[in-house]
Amino acid sequence: MASAAPSAALLERLGAIRQRSEELVADLEPEDLCLQGMADASPPKWHLGHTTWFFETFLLLPHLPGHRPADSRWGFLFNSYYDAIGERHPRPQRGLLSRPPMREVMAWRRQVDGGLEQLLERLVDQPQATAAPVLVLLELGLQHEQQHQELLLMDLLDGFSRNPLEPAYRQPAASPAEEPEPLQWIEHPGGLVEIGADPEGGFHFDNEAPQHRHWLEPYRIASRLVRNGEFAAFIAAGGYRRPELWMSEGWALVQQRGWRAPRYWRGSEGEGWNWEFSLQGRRPLQPQAPVRHLSWFEADAYARWAGGRLPTEAEWESAARGGHPALRELEGQVWQWTASAYRPYPGFAPAAGAVGEYNGKFMSSQMVLRGGSDFTPPGHSRPSYRNFFPPASRWMASGLRLAQERR
Repeated sequence: MASAAPSAALLERLGAIRQRSEELVADLEPEDLCLQGMADASPPKWHLGHTTWFFETFLLLPHLPGHRPADSRWGFLFNSYYDAIGERHPRPQRGLLSRPPMREVMAWRRQVDGGLEQLLERLVDQPQATAAPVLVLLELGLQHEQQHQELLLMDLLDGFSRNPLEPAYRQPAASPAEEPEPLQWIEHPGGLVEIGADPEGGFHFDNEAPQHRHWLEPYRIASRLVRNGEFAAFIAAGGYRRPELWMSEGWALVQQRGWRAPRYWRGSEGEGWNWEFSLQGRRPLQPQAPVRHLSWFEADAYARWAGGRLPTEAEWESAARGGHPALRELEGQVWQWTASAYRPYPGFAPAAGAVGEYNGKFMSSQMVLRGGSDFTPPGHSRPSYRNFFPPASRWMASGLRLAQERR
């Protein structure tokens, strides 16, 4: 039985997502395309090349006969962490890749886009059993590209923040953040809850599954995110000078790296933290806006100072699914740190082959974030989405929501 023809909607979505990545770099100068501010970041050109390499490696080469791949050496340049594929260029040195030039990377993208359209046309005549796995990989590639769109913006912000000129990426009309609603504590009765992606609910990454039962003790969760003004009160109370508020590793980082405020705040303890660096350049710090660019250690220390704690990821997800009318800002502002270490769910099994390296091999030494940020492409996040970073990382759009034991 032949599979259904690829829908116009799928082709349109493929084109829109691929085009969006290119729109994100359209206003950059040529010198910006190789900008890599730190080892954890990647240059814009590398993001465009890597997402194209992903589609070529996992879809076109295995499933489109006659596809002519790029220069074989490019696989070494644009492989990220897939050890089963082969060796790769060191991540901290991606900013040195002035070649291939951008015009060749863009020509490669055009070639791969054409190959993906051909592949979809070929699937029309294929049995469902043959077409379905390819469509699953295509969806993974699209979701992967959206992840890199967010990473590209995060990495640009880091790189631009290191320039004394404090350049702006884009200059939209300034709009002050709205005054937040008073914080409410939403009660959750606890009990046995279902956590993880619904297997019939559409796309999800492998680390969101399998859906499983989880026992929760009763707890309370804040109706909204913590604000800049509230975090400033923590700083004024000596939050960065009080070791009793910090995990030992976090306190050591405070001393070693001189942390005194969130990653992109500008100012000083004596004169005040009156400015914040953003993709729009330096701008006045808005006390009413959600605090962002915190490490897990900072979020955890603030929560302890404020008389609360970070929610576990199961608590966060259960509350998000509960639909309480007072629960706000679940996505579209900042990723929200949780108290949960990034570990596999019961029964987790990575996919076979190199693509199985996508998430599973990172399930150590990292903490989970939930929700989504204003860098996250619209529609990309969901209640079961598990983002993850090392606890010292703070160049992401990461903030926090408080939780408490139920009293």
